[in-house]
Amino acid sequence: MTLKIEEIQAISNGEHGDLFSVLGLHRVNVKESEKLVFRCFRPDAKSIQVIPEKGKPFSPERISEEGLFEKVFPRRKNRFSYKIEVTPHEGEVYTIDDPYRFGPQISDFDLQLWGEGNHHYAYRLMGAHLKEVDGVKGTQFVVTAPSAHRVSVIGSFNGWDGRVHGMRKYHDQGIWEIFLPHVGEGDLYKFEVKAHPGSTPMKKADPYGRYFELRPGTASIIWRDGFKWKDSDWVENRTEKQHHDRPISIYEIHAGSWKRHIGEEPGFLNYRELADDLVPYMEKMGFTHVELMPVAEHPYDPSWGYQITGYFAPTSRFGDPADFKYFVNKCHEAGIGVVVDWVPAHFTKDDHGLRRFDGTALYEHEDPRLGEHKDWGTNIFNFGRTEVINFLISNALYWIEEFHIDGLRVDAVASMLYLDYSREEGEWIPNQYGGRENLEAIQFLRRFNEVVHDYFPGVLTFAEESTSWQGVSRPTSSGGLGFDFKWNMGWMNDTLAYMEKDPLYRKYHQDQLSFSLIYAFSEQFILPLSHDEVVHMKQSLLAKMPGDDWQKFANLRLLYTYMYGHPGKKLLFMGGEFGQWSEWTESNSIDWHLLQWENHKGIQNLLKDLNRTYIDESAMHEVDSNWEGFEWIDISDADNSMLSFIRRAKDSDDYLIFLLNFTPTLHEAYKFGVPEACEYEVVLNSDSEYYGGSNAGPTVIKGQEGAWHSQECNITVTVPPLAGLILRPVKK
Repeated sequence: MTLKIEEIQAISNGEHGDLFSVLGLHRVNVKESEKLVFRCFRPDAKSIQVIPEKGKPFSPERISEEGLFEKVFPRRKNRFSYKIEVTPHEGEVYTIDDPYRFGPQISDFDLQLWGEGNHHYAYRLMGAHLKEVDGVKGTQFVVTAPSAHRVSVIGSFNGWDGRVHGMRKYHDQGIWEIFLPHVGEGDLYKFEVKAHPGSTPMKKADPYGRYFELRPGTASIIWRDGFKWKDSDWVENRTEKQHHDRPISIYEIHAGSWKRHIGEEPGFLNYRELADDLVPYMEKMGFTHVELMPVAEHPYDPSWGYQITGYFAPTSRFGDPADFKYFVNKCHEAGIGVVVDWVPAHFTKDDHGLRRFDGTALYEHEDPRLGEHKDWGTNIFNFGRTEVINFLISNALYWIEEFHIDGLRVDAVASMLYLDYSREEGEWIPNQYGGRENLEAIQFLRRFNEVVHDYFPGVLTFAEESTSWQGVSRPTSSGGLGFDFKWNMGWMNDTLAYMEKDPLYRKYHQDQLSFSLIYAFSEQFILPLSHDEVVHMKQSLLAKMPGDDWQKFANLRLLYTYMYGHPGKKLLFMGGEFGQWSEWTESNSIDWHLLQWENHKGIQNLLKDLNRTYIDESAMHEVDSNWEGFEWIDISDADNSMLSFIRRAKDSDDYLIFLLNFTPTLHEAYKFGVPEACEYEVVLNSDSEYYGGSNAGPTVIKGQEGAWHSQECNITVTVPPLAGLILRPVKK
């Protein structure tokens, strides 16, 4: 016996932190003579036999009751390849390759990139990867846990016994690695982490795991990908289709509640069923993009996916990774872009997740004044750690490269930018200059945008940012954060506050509609009417509208018409397109049955026509970011709550006129200024009976000479109640 009793005990009770230093073949000094020794730890073994690739088999001596075996060769001998035949206490004899005969599997280049925080494709290194080493098939496992005393792979292949497969540590980088022969596709696994000797082992899901058990299970699953993409046309032309001067109309959905199987619990559509139903609907409705609320793995349904444990895994609620690829592929074949909500601001505190992963605050901050979101009960990423930077940057690239995602909507950016976000005095720590800005998070966001746009030109990034931070969508070279678009939360708040008012009092609040144009071109904006506006007692969009049922529907149609005329790309949450009455809940499907009623069908028809007009009319989407694309006709008629403006394309002769009446009064002869004394046709009238309206208003209007509203000509038009008109000049 060549080991001290203390070391034997450490191996037997799972306290040993470096099994690679003792198991397998090693040269040791025995009585001042160098010997070759073999050791193997198999708790399930009654006996073992070692079968060398060349030479005679031998049976090592059992030196501990727990299953440690040893063989000392009497004369010095070179290392050799071998297999181990195990005779278990129960069951049949089996043969394995010893993981402790394989050398290190990580390249120096990977270690260098990791240590620098520049491993943009860290997911190719970390996690579980099927591979072949020296002709032996198995799985390589890699995880970072710098402060851990011992890390093991546990799973369905070793009885979840953390003593068996202790990993090799690269001390300079804090990485642990092991190649396990015969472990393959479909096997369940976790990492068992001992923070320090004597501590209770923690069973952690793989931070880089690509597939997980269906909740409430929390194990990671080894995944082999064989999906064949058929979306090359879309991907190769993505840069052209996703440009600031192109129409972008986003339909936001929650995959678990867009539609469900009736009579089943929970009745989720899987990714393939969702694609087969959703894509034709999107084509019918004319939306250019679908945005999915987070689909990364998460343990708790009511979190809507915003509290994540598996950042690299599409949730198994709806199928496996290949099923999700089918969904994206189906969208792309139909010319529909796919945006996913991405959550780099915070993560769930579930014990099997990232929280205190190696016994310390590895991914979060140690101090709760920096590392905890009290409002959400989550931990905040520590953007000053290379482990976090490698993790998040590579995660962003993973969704784009592996799943062909076209855009990332970054959640809760405001909470990342400010150290005092949702905190009282004394509950936060200033930065090194005494300010409230989170300098490390700012640097991370800039780096994220630079890397994404460098690797994948044409992929879009969206900031859900609710403050007046300057330069969110400005290039990083100009001091901005580098996003393509920012959510226009000011427009959303002001517009909904205005629309919720009784039309009798709207004249006192005309500025709530006009104010957004003061800053409309300070950023590249998205106009969002998202899930956040129809939950938590805020009511649905339809229910927010004032008046009787007729006025509610008319107001909602008017809101949508105004939204599509206002500069900025568009986003609408599911259910809003047909005027759902009830608030959204993740536990039920949206109320598709409402479409049996004409008023709801009318809302849907309007959205369909608005989307098609938005796509067809360059004036509505080509120039969203400067005054060349927008011109007020009249914002001063607050007494009648009327607004009128012009939208222009890059060709200034290509324009549309929007006339909006925010009162229930029919104006039979209302005079507006127009650029030309030509005929104007009505492209869209939200009061059309086809949309559920009263069918008031003209079809063609003749312009007249005579300046009005700072325009050279004018028209006199019947403006329907609570309605919007879109007019187009008839060029001869």
